[in-house]
Amino acid sequence: MNISKENTDALNAVIKLTVEKEDYTKRVNDVLNDYRKRVNMPGFRPGKVPTGVVKKMYGKAVLAEEINKIVSEQLHQYITENELDLLGEPLPSETQEVIDFDTTEAFDFVFDVALAPELEIKLSKREKLPVYSIEITEEMASQQVDSIAGRFGTTEPVEAVGEKAMVKGHFAQLNDKAELLEDGIAVEDALISINVVKDDAEKAKLMDSKVGDVVVFNPKKAFPNETELTHMLKIEKEVAETLTSDFQFTIAEITEFKQPEMNQELFDKAFGEGEVKSEEEFKEKVKADLANSLTMETDYRFTIDAKDKLMGKVNVDFPEPFLKRWLLATNRDNEKLDETTIDAEMPRFLEDLKWQLIKNNLIKANEIKIEETDVIEYAKKAARMQFMQYGLNNVPDEHLENYAKEMVQKEDQRRQMAEGAINDKVMEHIRGAVKIEEKEISRDDFNKLFENN
Repeated sequence: MNISKENTDALNAVIKLTVEKEDYTKRVNDVLNDYRKRVNMPGFRPGKVPTGVVKKMYGKAVLAEEINKIVSEQLHQYITENELDLLGEPLPSETQEVIDFDTTEAFDFVFDVALAPELEIKLSKREKLPVYSIEITEEMASQQVDSIAGRFGTTEPVEAVGEKAMVKGHFAQLNDKAELLEDGIAVEDALISINVVKDDAEKAKLMDSKVGDVVVFNPKKAFPNETELTHMLKIEKEVAETLTSDFQFTIAEITEFKQPEMNQELFDKAFGEGEVKSEEEFKEKVKADLANSLTMETDYRFTIDAKDKLMGKVNVDFPEPFLKRWLLATNRDNEKLDETTIDAEMPRFLEDLKWQLIKNNLIKANEIKIEETDVIEYAKKAARMQFMQYGLNNVPDEHLENYAKEMVQKEDQRRQMAEGAINDKVMEHIRGAVKIEEKEISRDDFNKLFENN
């Protein structure tokens, strides 16, 4: 066995590998002997087929398969032992000659490889990065209190239509004489939310109405948004575009959403029994949870700013021709991915690759590692965010722990959690290495930071 590497330039190299007869003879014979024991062939008892017959039938295929295994094993071993930092995977060289398994005993293989460019990332306190904290105004806190409490509110019948009413009824289209239109649009149990009616004159026709009343109004004027109109009247967009007629609306039900009272029952439902004992404690707890969710947003912003800072510190050249070949080779089953698509996507691919190299450099240079506890903690954080999306802000830590452990049992999710955990460690290292400038910012100004991202 002979294997060597030759650099063609700073980013590309060729690995040459020769498989000699002594490298594969025993392996091929062992496989053929195993075939001989198992093969069934007319005219021969099981296990008694002559070796020459087996070799004639299967020898070439077995030889090719075993040589391919040897090449794969030796290539992997060489890359590992020599600690080669490669981009993508080795590709058969475009200069590779056709292998002749019939007349050749020694086989030469040539592979093209791409070498990862060397980076040196130095961070110091001379470099600054902002860490934002979003100002929590009284209005924001009040809205969050209403939002949390509202999850435990009730919908109750009311006598007359008011500003906050939800009205259920039956639509029937009228002609230009205010008579029911034969074969016109008719909808049973349609819902109207009064606070989204856009036209004040049309809204006034509905206000103070009661169950059983028949109101004539123009849905197109009340709901100029065609998406809302098509959904409410169950019609096609093309019909909604030309609809001008009035409808009669027979009111069948009027309800309003009622916020729950600020009492112990609400506190227990929202945060667990006995966790909060007064309205003031309730508001403080809501505010603390709001601050925690905003911290997640500002942490994400720090990740963006840190990435921009480090990406701007280094210039990286990539072996683009090799990478394009590699992407095509590894995605050959994807009919949508061709050379034109890869050319269009290449800038973004190289940006992602550059960031991955920067992270890898920081991880290696600073010996950043994660333990099993880090993976579980990140999974808990991910689980907590999932629950918060459903309004569950105070899931017990024990439940989060069990949920996180279930998540990491699945290999794909475990990889995601491990990647997230190492990313957090990298960001933690960056925070400690640069000068942090703490900045309080309004919600509106913070949102504007993302307008160009």
